[in-house]
Amino acid sequence: MSEIKLERSPPLAWVTFNRPTRRNAISTAMWQRLPQLAEAISSDLQIRVALLRGAGNEAFSAGADIDEMQRNRTDEAAMRRMQDGVQVGQRAWSRVPQPTIAMIDGACAGGGCGLALACDLRVATPRSFFMIPPARLGLVYSLADTQRLVTVVGSARAKEMLFTGRRIAASEALTIGLVNAVVPADELLPQTTALAQAIAEQSQSSVRAAKRIVDLIGAGVHEETAESRALYDAAFSSADFRAGTEAFLAKRKPEFDR
Repeated sequence: MSEIKLERSPPLAWVTFNRPTRRNAISTAMWQRLPQLAEAISSDLQIRVALLRGAGNEAFSAGADIDEMQRNRTDEAAMRRMQDGVQVGQRAWSRVPQPTIAMIDGACAGGGCGLALACDLRVATPRSFFMIPPARLGLVYSLADTQRLVTVVGSARAKEMLFTGRRIAASEALTIGLVNAVVPADELLPQTTALAQAIAEQSQSSVRAAKRIVDLIGAGVHEETAESRALYDAAFSSADFRAGTEAFLAKRKPEFDR
């Protein structure tokens, strides 16, 4: 049984961490597999939204596999493979051009929280909680992870979370903007799927361009670039703009090609 699997149900795709007995801790092999899954989604024109989830109801993901870290603590090459796997896997997921949603039930900690932050949106249940524990382990959160955290919750909140490693309840996560919504556990799948379907119905050229521009701002770009201007200009001559305006004038729902 695959410990990380991709399921396609166009226009949606689901990536599932499938280690429920280990609270979906992410092994080196799983980190190394993630870029391949991200590429498969990115190149699939039928997929409009990608969702990330953990099997079972105890954890989205408890993070990188600490047992594996402990076993390999004195093996420099093995530790480097894990470190590189985490960085490359999270970066690949953050660069998927389609909107991405983390569906979170239970624990969301460490590298699991980093992957949730690499998603565009996060939906959680009341029993979910969040932890970033490097300070408790003598480790350091990477620059990319920290940047995503700061972008989502702000520098002061990020510092508090990193300095203390404390557990953040779902209600607080919603208050500080760490998640977009908290829904009843039995509504997590239908409500997250409905959100994904609502996004999938929109102009995908518009949605993907919006994602790219927001990501540029998050990366510190605050002046118009050739890329952002090209995205803006191209929209006015696009088939989606024509379809959208025609539907608006006809007072009907637009139908976009992709």
